[in-house]
Amino acid sequence: MPYVPLAVEPEPITADPPHAADRPLLTQSWLDLAFLHWAADPADVAPLLPPGTRPDTLDGVTYIGLVAFRMHRVGWFRLPGIPYLGTFPETNVRLYSVDAHGRRGVVFRSLDASRLIPVAVGRAAFRLPYVWSRMEIRRDADVVTYTSRRRWPGPRGAHSRLAIRIGERVAEPTGLEHFLTARWGMHGAFFGRSLYLPNTHPRWPLHRAELLCCDEDLVAAAGLPAPAGASVSVLYSPGVPVRFGRPPRRPAGIPTP
Repeated sequence: MPYVPLAVEPEPITADPPHAADRPLLTQSWLDLAFLHWAADPADVAPLLPPGTRPDTLDGVTYIGLVAFRMHRVGWFRLPGIPYLGTFPETNVRLYSVDAHGRRGVVFRSLDASRLIPVAVGRAAFRLPYVWSRMEIRRDADVVTYTSRRRWPGPRGAHSRLAIRIGERVAEPTGLEHFLTARWGMHGAFFGRSLYLPNTHPRWPLHRAELLCCDEDLVAAAGLPAPAGASVSVLYSPGVPVRFGRPPRRPAGIPTP
């Protein structure tokens, strides 16, 4: 991927959103989240990012995230969220990006979800790499287990089984924990054009977590090197309500050949 120059310095990493979403495009809640992360070489990640973005790094390192959670009551604009079709387990593989305007975000390499209609809408309307999977989230006291097995479009059978034990509340997140969770937008490509979609939500309530089980091949299926070694960060959050705003009018990055 060509080098993407930054017109400004990357925006500060803040625990609270730097923008408002007074006229939301989408509303939803993210519940019972498990955040797993592995360090990655920016050179391995750069070819997988949309035009106009580059890997966001902390001390020269970028990260691959595997995030499992329960999507709850997705809604359009200010309409009430949909209770059945808008509520489902989801597991995504994501990367960390910054554009030429300094906006930090995430890039989704895959989003496994258990409802076919939201998968179809996400793929058709937003060009997001949603896939339909058989999924389940179970909680037994302080242990949460997330399972998924891919149905369509594939690779069929790609799977994950994650189990974490929820630990103590994080009073003051570390710099790395802020970098991995305080993300206020997503970068993507929409009909050949770069797109930045901002989001807002309350400050994350985070807990440390112990990884009890991690059997997955979703990261490799997303075109990334399979994780080697233990996760550098394992966190849990009970969740937050989220608003996605409309894309800003300025372009998400500097066009590259």
